[in-house]
Amino acid sequence: MVSAPAHQHDDVSLDALRHTAAHVLAYAVQDIFPDAKPTIGPSIENGFYYDFDRGQPFTPDDLARLEKRMHEIVAADYPMRGERVTRETALERYKDNPYKTEIINRDIREGDPITLYTIGDFTDLCRGGHAHSTGAIQGLKLMHVAGAYWRGDEHNAMLQRIYGTAFPTQPELDAYLLMLEEAEKRDHRKLGQQLDLFSIEEEAGGGLIFWHPKGVIVRNIIANFIREGTNARGYQEVVTPHIVHEKLFEISGHLENYAHGMFGPLEVEGQRFRLKPMNCPGHILIYKSAGRSYRDLPLRYAEFGTVYRFERSGTLAGLTRVRGFTQDDAHLFCMPEQLQSEFEQTADEAIRIVEAFGFDNIEYYLSRRPEADRTDTDPIAEDAIRKALDSRGLPYKVDEEGGAFYGPKLDINVHDAIGRRWQLGTVQVDFILPRRFDLKYRGSDGADHAPVMIHRALAGSLERFFGVLIEHYGGAFPAWLSPVQAVIVPISEHQHEYAASVAERLRAHGFRIHVDDDNEKMGYKIRKWKMQKVPYILVVGRQEAADDTVAPNERGVEEKRPAVTVDAFAVELRDRVSQRR
Repeated sequence: MVSAPAHQHDDVSLDALRHTAAHVLAYAVQDIFPDAKPTIGPSIENGFYYDFDRGQPFTPDDLARLEKRMHEIVAADYPMRGERVTRETALERYKDNPYKTEIINRDIREGDPITLYTIGDFTDLCRGGHAHSTGAIQGLKLMHVAGAYWRGDEHNAMLQRIYGTAFPTQPELDAYLLMLEEAEKRDHRKLGQQLDLFSIEEEAGGGLIFWHPKGVIVRNIIANFIREGTNARGYQEVVTPHIVHEKLFEISGHLENYAHGMFGPLEVEGQRFRLKPMNCPGHILIYKSAGRSYRDLPLRYAEFGTVYRFERSGTLAGLTRVRGFTQDDAHLFCMPEQLQSEFEQTADEAIRIVEAFGFDNIEYYLSRRPEADRTDTDPIAEDAIRKALDSRGLPYKVDEEGGAFYGPKLDINVHDAIGRRWQLGTVQVDFILPRRFDLKYRGSDGADHAPVMIHRALAGSLERFFGVLIEHYGGAFPAWLSPVQAVIVPISEHQHEYAASVAERLRAHGFRIHVDDDNEKMGYKIRKWKMQKVPYILVVGRQEAADDTVAPNERGVEEKRPAVTVDAFAVELRDRVSQRR
């Protein structure tokens, strides 16, 4: 039996701390609800969970009781004691728990160690990775209960999953809970409805987005900004079908590797078609439609291509997890000696996009393929990614198994205004699909060679990117992105004509202007447009009409501003828009 000193908490990782908290939760559940069968309880990005099989649902009062008992277990500072046992001993111990016995029989190979870990009177089957003792947990909170199928399979038993979070200190927990409150205010699903940007209509089905006029304005601004970069860098825009023959995905390997994420086949005249889950096979066919020479390369194809992926209903989440979405997709075909420069210009464009949209905390990951999938080209691809990052002085981490099935990639994560991390852009190097599709170019030596492909989606998808932007800005888009940049509010009907003339002059500058000439009180109108988070509310009354001015109320500015001429306001707004401030 092995144990560690009870008070050596300083070197505990957050994962180990939260894994320990999951054991503490299972201990508390065993004490209060001995009929509940524990199954598994890992740490996750923002905390931990544990799944239980219990006949009665856990209630909010139950969570309060469990949390109180957990604090008692933490205060006792029980050491975490590990013990290696035989398979027979483990099976005997958990003979009344079919979930634990299934783990032993199915997941632990013969000869692999089987370990039990004990805190106080509770022992659990576990591989390890814990704090030295329960006292390492100083900030602890149970969050909520959700349903979860055993092993994520809807054909298995439905369990109850209790979520919680844990931190080494109470102030860290307090800061996290405050962040969750702010995240609730920024929830893009609520703001999307409040600001009339998009909706998800259950009559049509989950995970399918209906873009409203204001949302389309912002979507188009994003797409056009991305187009600026692709046009400047010599990309050619293409459009490919939404449905293609299934054999394309057999050749590419997507059917073998991602069938679970694809919609089922459609039978048409005895042939099987699929809604495309990605755009690369279509771009490959365009490449193959003509003979290619080394003089033609690099070829860069870009498409705002809508794709369809089967996501289980329980995983759908507003704009950030959908079943139909549009990628800012591009595929580059180049010679091996062009790979480095092509990858570097693609990485530069990725950085341009995330920085322009207001993200200044960016993380880069070199995602390698699992060892079993690696080929002789992986080192070449990884070297191109490393050199691109090193030459720009960009620090990065290595994700050992995060690569695509056809090659390693650069993943770009951003942190939003309240510190949450989002995975957005990706740039992948691919030697595999050109071989699968037998792509060729005639080299300067007169022989045929296979090109290298770069797969590139820098915003990721317009849906997810838009959802992240809503939450990053809390719906208060900067003027260059806002669907309505200024609303003109006349004080009385006598200023309606002047308000319309001001709007016409500002629209002539290309600004997005709305006139609120509804028959409502001024205070109501101001509150309404503040709720709509427009950058400027321009009040016009009798004096403004006489002086050819507007009285601007700027979002986030409490002090009353003096009236300015219409031309002066146009200069101010143009400056904000042009600098994308």
